[in-house]
Amino acid sequence: MRYSEDEYLMLSGIQHFCFCRRQWALIHLEQQWAENIRTVDGEIFHKNAHDKERHETRGNQIIVRGMPVSSATLGISGECDVVEFHRSETGVSIHGKVGTYDIIPIEYKRGEAKKEDCDRLQLAAQAMCLEEMLCCTIPIGYLYYGKTRRRSKVEIDTQLREKTIAMLTEMHQLYRTQHTPKVRRTKACNACSLKQLCLPVLCGTQSAAAYMQAMLKPTEEVSE
Repeated sequence: MRYSEDEYLMLSGIQHFCFCRRQWALIHLEQQWAENIRTVDGEIFHKNAHDKERHETRGNQIIVRGMPVSSATLGISGECDVVEFHRSETGVSIHGKVGTYDIIPIEYKRGEAKKEDCDRLQLAAQAMCLEEMLCCTIPIGYLYYGKTRRRSKVEIDTQLREKTIAMLTEMHQLYRTQHTPKVRRTKACNACSLKQLCLPVLCGTQSAAAYMQAMLKPTEEVSE
């Protein structure tokens, strides 16, 4: 199956979806958003990684930041924080560059390594986009964590690829139906910037948008 460009989902949404399907729906379906210290800190942390003017060449290595990527097969588009091109006899040709290169995506995260697959799935999706765009195979990538200032190697293996595809398929299904799922409250809810938008309707039938409209309506009537 191939998706048209107007069906593409945001690659970064994988992180939201893996953390909480309801959070993803509130952001990507209902266009709800709120900041907290974690989202602001994460945005600042990513600024240098996404500085598109900071392309570097170090010997046989080219470093590209904020590289746009997409996949018609997966139906996603977004940006890679950093992509490294390592000169290699077994690599692939890159337009405008001499020689052949191995390609390694690197995703930057503000905190530390997680037990969940959120970060690895996002990295795998980036690798799969690059493979489709550049007609290559990418067996590994790296996650860089700001808290530890270390890279963590990730094998882009069959199991991780299949899990990524399954998650994206579910995301597309929810997007087509515009369905915001209910979820059971957990401790992770306390860290979510959307908890004030989500929790009042967690067990109800209204959408967050409908809830906000209902809450604002009495104020509007009084003002009249």
